Amino acid sequence: MSDAPAVPHPVSADPDHELLLTPPRPRTGARVWFARVGAMCIVELQKLRHDRTELYTRAIQPALWLLIFGETFTRIRAIPSGNVPYLDFLAPGIIAQSAMFIAIFYGIQIIWERDAGVLTKLLVTPTPRAALITGKAFAAGVKAVVQAVVVIVLAALLGVSMTWNPLRLLGVVAAVLLGAAFFSCLSITIAGIVLTRDRLMGIGQAITMPLFFASNALYPIAIMPAWLRTISTVNPLSYQVNALRGLLLGTPSNLWLDFSILIVAAAAGITAASSLLGRLAR
Repeated sequence: MSDAPAVPHPVSADPDHELLLTPPRPRTGARVWFARVGAMCIVELQKLRHDRTELYTRAIQPALWLLIFGETFTRIRAIPSGNVPYLDFLAPGIIAQSAMFIAIFYGIQIIWERDAGVLTKLLVTPTPRAALITGKAFAAGVKAVVQAVVVIVLAALLGVSMTWNPLRLLGVVAAVLLGAAFFSCLSITIAGIVLTRDRLMGIGQAITMPLFFASNALYPIAIMPAWLRTISTVNPLSYQVNALRGLLLGTPSNLWLDFSILIVAAAAGITAASSLLGRLAR
């Protein structure tokens, strides 16, 4: 008895059956980039589930600035703040300060990941280095937003007059994210240059307070000496504080300029940190 050739079964015209037979198209281009940025950001934030003490301890410093420095200088009226009470003037500056203090030591974490072998594994994945850095940068930004919420709530309890307009609050979130993204990328860039945690800690401590005091977080730019005013005009923290004051207090500000500077600074930081990531992994 001869074997008859197998008769192929006709392919069903059912669209659901076609989906089972045809693999989905792989995501390409910007969709892949944004998906991997989101994945890296989520991975970073999941670390908070295991240890939330960082958020609690970092909330102490901005609270002390508002309660002690703000209340004291409001009473003695040592710093002119125009028609705005000094505590109101100070609150946006403390929001920006807390975001910077979180982000400026972010490079220590990536050095730890290098020492643990995690960074090498990340670099051999198809994830672009810029996407990896962007995910880490905006994870630092989300942590900074949590700190900003703490400062805003505390400032409201102290009687600071702020807007609660949802669109303006979204602008506050964007300003905090962009500022933290820049300073975290600055930290990662320094880590790519110095390569060790001890050196990064020293440089981070050396530049943190000068960046803070060379901004308009504590006092108006108009009362600064000329040389400090020049530094303040190239300090991204000043533009972040300007944006936060304009959004929260309604003071005169150029939001288009402030956000343009923050976006350019964050993009430059991501580019610089991405270019040094390979050196850090070696």
